Amino acid sequence: MALFNIFSKDKNEKLEKGLEKTKVSVFSKLAKAIVGKSTVDADVLDKLEEVLISSDVGVETTLKIIKRIEQRAAKNKYVGTDELNNILKEEISSLLEENNAENIIDFSVPENKKPYVIMVVGVNGVGKTTTIGKLAYQFKKTGKTVLLGAADTFRAAAVEQLCIWADRVDVPIVKQAMGADPASVAFDTLNSAKTKDIDIVIIDTAGRLHNKISLMNELSKIKKVMSKIIPDAPHEIILVLDGSTGQNAFEQTKQFTMATEVNSLVVTKLDGTAKGGVVIGISDQFKIPVKYIGIGEGIEDLQVFHKKEFVNSLFATS
Repeated sequence: MALFNIFSKDKNEKLEKGLEKTKVSVFSKLAKAIVGKSTVDADVLDKLEEVLISSDVGVETTLKIIKRIEQRAAKNKYVGTDELNNILKEEISSLLEENNAENIIDFSVPENKKPYVIMVVGVNGVGKTTTIGKLAYQFKKTGKTVLLGAADTFRAAAVEQLCIWADRVDVPIVKQAMGADPASVAFDTLNSAKTKDIDIVIIDTAGRLHNKISLMNELSKIKKVMSKIIPDAPHEIILVLDGSTGQNAFEQTKQFTMATEVNSLVVTKLDGTAKGGVVIGISDQFKIPVKYIGIGEGIEDLQVFHKKEFVNSLFATS
């Protein structure tokens, strides 16, 4: 059991509780799919396919999983339905390991990049600003100094909300008036970070997708301006997704990866949805690491995404 001791018991319990709706949905559907069956045959596989797709794993990823289980059933000649849960768990674990080579352990950042600059993107309503606040809290807990940049100047509420989080976490924030140039905010934030010897900078950005060209141009401009102050900034571009939106999260990932170089993901609100399968599908299809997951509203409820622990919790029995 040492493999799973990275997480504290408390975090394990929170994770299992956070995935409860997805787990109940998947396994109740799976139980119905195999009732009266003794072996994993074509009919069971068809029903399993329906279960995974309805859990927002996504068609492409579902077909990969079904193919793997089909191959195992053919190789072993006889696979009982009582083995299906374990096989499914193994194949999902394997898929996540293959598609996310990077194993993230904690809320650390590279020590050789200071300030380490994170740009956060995502549509309005996904929990982007809240995620930034929770990240700032976690980074500060590790002893790092953090500076926030309120570059979502399109909505006054976005700046106000980020200010509330800055006060709550007790970290400084750089802001300008509503409607100000987002790139100007980013410029001021990075200048301030260098002057004050800040460890980590987190830049919020506008969360609108109604005009993809405008979004692309705006994000490109922010990146260009930041690179004038810190040549390789931003070091990380995080896309925040709402897990409860299911297939919409796939479309948002597609649009934002076209607009900018997203290199990590946060999936929020997993505790309030039965669509937790979206984590599996998105990490598989886009080959971008899911770095953090949100499993509650509390300030501690943003967790580092541990692939094996995620699957283990999803398949845990009460």
